Amino acid sequence: MEGDFIKVNDWLLPLSWLYGLGVEARNQLFELGVLKSRSFDVPVISVGNITVGGSGKTPHVEYLIRLLKDHCKVAVLSRGYKRKSRGFVLADKNTPMKQIGDEPFQMKTKFPDVAVAVDSNRCRGIDNLTNDEILKDTDVVLLDDAFQHRYVKPGINILLVDYHRLIIYDKLLPAGRLREPKDGKSRADIVIITKCPAELKPIEYRVIQKAMDLFPYQELYFTTLRYENLKPLYCGEDKKLQDIQPTDNVLLLTGIASPKQLMVDLQAYTKRISPLTFRDHHQFTARDIRRINQTFAQMEGPKMIITTEKDATRLMGMTGMSDEVRHNIFMLPVKVEFMLGQENEFNHKIIDYVRKNSRNSILAKAKDDHKAKDSHRAGNGPRTISFRNY
Repeated sequence: MEGDFIKVNDWLLPLSWLYGLGVEARNQLFELGVLKSRSFDVPVISVGNITVGGSGKTPHVEYLIRLLKDHCKVAVLSRGYKRKSRGFVLADKNTPMKQIGDEPFQMKTKFPDVAVAVDSNRCRGIDNLTNDEILKDTDVVLLDDAFQHRYVKPGINILLVDYHRLIIYDKLLPAGRLREPKDGKSRADIVIITKCPAELKPIEYRVIQKAMDLFPYQELYFTTLRYENLKPLYCGEDKKLQDIQPTDNVLLLTGIASPKQLMVDLQAYTKRISPLTFRDHHQFTARDIRRINQTFAQMEGPKMIITTEKDATRLMGMTGMSDEVRHNIFMLPVKVEFMLGQENEFNHKIIDYVRKNSRNSILAKAKDDHKAKDSHRAGNGPRTISFRNY
């Protein structure tokens, strides 16, 4: 049921109250204009949450990339959590994972033609993405995990809420997992309830819709995760989840914030699942690899290792894996799927925003015809953004 993964440490509630005072003070400084939010002349779509840990940000950003990349020039900007670099870094095909972080590396690997950059200063990052000679024709910037980064004022602010950790039932850090009070959801243009069970009943939609208590200007969507074929990390062929037999032993290797739902989903194929869990964004060490080798060697066959795409980015560069592990370790890709037939509605909202606000589109040019000619970039003529299927 919704909110079933929430755990509140009541004894820490006094500290949560103090933490909340600090967050509220910061938000008030933005509301009063003491701290400034900056708008940009390029469409900016922010995807984030107000909870610590995974709510499906990366799969949703990837959904937006797939939606837009064949029709306009897309750039993704992330802070690059736990990267071993500073400042602005624009990824290329040779950029190592440690320089940009696991999630940006995953996106760059999957979408090599899309600009992926990291910068903790999002305003500076957007400036670099849109002023760079190669990237000056960027049509839209996707901000990954930027709901609390209020120095940027996005054109569309998307808030993700995990179905299993609904913010309406949670508490502020450190007692709960909220980064800011739940009324911070009022800044969102779109709220998406993520990781919903595929068999969610109509009454549950209505209960959640009422409980979220959104404003009329906000739109509510529901998504679930669709698993694709298992892909080998090193050798072998893809496998279907349906190929997993009830007698198979699975070592579920994860370093993500919320692995519970993945375990629940895999139990539909086999109950013989042994979790080997690390902290979110865990940087694997030689000691960890030895532990993986030993744990897998002690398991009875038939057996396999399943890990996530994000974990795979941190495992691929590691040495010392046994041949048995290398031949039996698979990653499980996921894609976002909208529910209630909401996909077209969501797609049209995103596409209309990008098409109408792109500085390089014909519509944007027509809107700015009254401006002086020198306000346009040299050599940057009008360019049509074509969404023929929409």
